[in-house]
Amino acid sequence: MPLHIVQIGSSFAAGPGIPPVANSKAMRSGANFACLLSKRINAELTDLSVSGATLLNLISEPQDDFPPQIDSMPADADVVLVLGGGNDIGYIGGMFQDALSSSWLGKAAAWLLGKIAPLGDCLDTDALAARYGTVLDAIHSKVPKAKVIVVEYVTMLGPDVRPGVDVVFAPDRVEHHRAVSAKLLEATVKATEERAPWCERVSVDEPSRGHGIGTKDPWVNGFSWKLFRAGSAFHPNANGMKGVSEIVYDKFVELGLVAPEGPK
Repeated sequence: MPLHIVQIGSSFAAGPGIPPVANSKAMRSGANFACLLSKRINAELTDLSVSGATLLNLISEPQDDFPPQIDSMPADADVVLVLGGGNDIGYIGGMFQDALSSSWLGKAAAWLLGKIAPLGDCLDTDALAARYGTVLDAIHSKVPKAKVIVVEYVTMLGPDVRPGVDVVFAPDRVEHHRAVSAKLLEATVKATEERAPWCERVSVDEPSRGHGIGTKDPWVNGFSWKLFRAGSAFHPNANGMKGVSEIVYDKFVELGLVAPEGPK
């Protein structure tokens, strides 16, 4: 029997703007990391990710036309991939706000901004970790035999980004967005470590730091109006989804969920 993988999460899981489109309302790609991984290991995939989802949208609050994602989670899931938290604290939404603030088109773009990257709540690290933990506990309660694997966000603003060149942000705003990212990472680590051994975390932040905006091999998009209209500005690109799928695959091998591939 093939593994049955379920993915829940927000846009960094869904992959907006990356062809092919699997669900236009969810802004979900058929080539996000969960799709690429599932095809590689011949697993069954139920992808419930929706761009713009908060952690509460995963377990308790509906999101537009979508019920809480956990409501559609199949009982026979073997592995549940989870990625979220950024929209709860306005991580990417804050970057959009800064990028749009210098343009009169910013107000006209407000509707799309809210769809893919809400501005979030004022949560501290402990509150965000607690909210994330509530999500993980709800998943474990519904599918207690499944391995829950939390996937970190890809790094956006790595050490090589040039303020005012690669992004419109001034140096202080770059540091601000890095601090928000660091809070998200700290909360993610805290929530997952408290729930071992049924919950595991895939480290994506560190291996992706050399692939941020402005690098020679970026895993993420910067900002342009074309990318913004497609929903993929300040989000992982196709190379990023491929890179994350490789990292998650290695985690599956480490956990014994799949056998390592032989030499090609």
